[in-house]
Amino acid sequence: MKRLCILGLLLCPFLFSTVQAKEIQAEAELINQKGEKIGKAVFVETNAGVLIMLEASGLPPKSEMALHIHELGKCDPPDFMSAKGHFNPFKKKHGLLNPEGWHAGDMPNIFTDEKGNVKVHVLNTFITLKGGKENSLLKEGGTSIMIHHHKDDYLTDPAGNAGTRIACGVIRLAR
Repeated sequence: MKRLCILGLLLCPFLFSTVQAKEIQAEAELINQKGEKIGKAVFVETNAGVLIMLEASGLPPKSEMALHIHELGKCDPPDFMSAKGHFNPFKKKHGLLNPEGWHAGDMPNIFTDEKGNVKVHVLNTFITLKGGKENSLLKEGGTSIMIHHHKDDYLTDPAGNAGTRIACGVIRLAR
């Protein structure tokens, strides 16, 4: 009986964190400029921010590309301009190297393999999935995740010279 109680105490935090993580998750189906599904992003609230697990294919091979969160949950192909600009609830300048801070939606560049596939995990400490927060991805009007054709230079305002928007996904609460 004593062993069972100890096992229960050891498993309880694990089970609680697993259940809690499932309650605060979002996802986005990524589409290309033709509106074809090319991948998925899963967003998980953690104690340190939002973990983004992204997988996509059909992208330019052996490329470095910008990855951003955009301010509106719309992905109308072919140009995805419906997503508007970067998610920037704190009214900062663009770029991870900008001394004046950066947009909450600015993230490190991603890299594709020789076949145009990408599989990456990114932790963004400036966003949340919690409702009612200024920096919540699940705000009214929604948000989207965007892949650009070129790399982000991490400095140039407003978008880091990242070029054309080539993949987009509307971020929604996971079912």
